[in-house]
Amino acid sequence: MALTARIRTRDGWAVSHAVVTVTDMTGTQVLRAEADHEGAVRDTTELAPGAYTVIVTAVGYAPTASSAIVTAGGRAEIGTVTLTRQGGAELPPPGPWTVDPAHSSIAAVAQHLGISSVHGRFTEFTAAIDIAPDDITRSRVEAVIHAASIDTGNTMRDGHLTSPDFLDAEQYPQITYRSTHLTPAGPDRWTVSGDLTMRGIARPVDLDLAYLGTGADPWGGTRAAFRATTELRREDFAMNYNQVLQAGIAAIGTTLKIELDIQAVQGTTLPAA
Repeated sequence: MALTARIRTRDGWAVSHAVVTVTDMTGTQVLRAEADHEGAVRDTTELAPGAYTVIVTAVGYAPTASSAIVTAGGRAEIGTVTLTRQGGAELPPPGPWTVDPAHSSIAAVAQHLGISSVHGRFTEFTAAIDIAPDDITRSRVEAVIHAASIDTGNTMRDGHLTSPDFLDAEQYPQITYRSTHLTPAGPDRWTVSGDLTMRGIARPVDLDLAYLGTGADPWGGTRAAFRATTELRREDFAMNYNQVLQAGIAAIGTTLKIELDIQAVQGTTLPAA
């Protein structure tokens, strides 16, 4: 018999300390296995063909249970099991939260030459979150990004991106986002609606937000983690610069994928990194 499984967090990280327990239909435990450093579980315990219950647990995460069938060939492939941090199905406690830029990232991905991607990130930004105590949908997010802080790992390219062809950072030094509404989109997913202002142009932008959980940090504070994504069209913000290659392919894609990994600290004072 070969039981296999992969244990992951919602954002794709391996849960190396996860434990998989298998019980038969009478509730008797017949197998217990631990994940390795890659979050993988592989066990060769002999089990009779039939139906079983698979329970996955890990400290700090909500347990999951699912059914599995051991085939006549003695195989049970559980696939990927996604664990949610304790508290992940609820929003953080109400009140102000400050985004920690040292442990957060705002990244942008653009298609290049039609075959690959260029990745960049903004290294200077501030942001705050206010979780409404009475009506969650009235919670607010505000962020200020310094346009000149774009970093793609290439000084010449960064200089072009901050020029009037793109961000025009000298004339418009700040990119701002202010939310207007929060809409539930799943047990721990939300749609954040708001206005993004870039190059002096304001456009409505929705963020697909996943809440990853809340926990204590090493400095005595409480942190909440989020991941958010959206897609922007450059033309919406008058960034129309491009080059068309001989094959008729645009050198730079017309859309940008925005990826945010956020840690927020309860209150307004951030500890040292």
